[in-house]
Amino acid sequence: MNGLQKYRLACTLSFGDIYAQVIIWLIVIFLGLASSLALMAKPTYALLASGLVLVISLPFLLFAFVTTLLNHIELSPISMVESTNTRDKVEETLQKRPRAEAPQAS
Repeated sequence: MNGLQKYRLACTLSFGDIYAQVIIWLIVIFLGLASSLALMAKPTYALLASGLVLVISLPFLLFAFVTTLLNHIELSPISMVESTNTRDKVEETLQKRPRAEAPQAS
């Protein structure tokens, strides 16, 4: 089992990476609302127009967001020294943590 390589998973996604996507999504929502208001004389058409805008645009926007998210996930190999140091730090932290005592039976 010592021959297995360990990896560190890091997400480097920041708000700046998805800022444009949020702006586009807001524009789509406002266009849907504007089309609904424009067609308010016939409520059925207004509901269909807003639903159509949202239903057609949602898969594309979700695809763009998920793709951006996956492109910002990094896997980096951990050397055995780093792995051992990390394990030692975790064990040291657990030993320093105060133990909860069991309630006394009456």
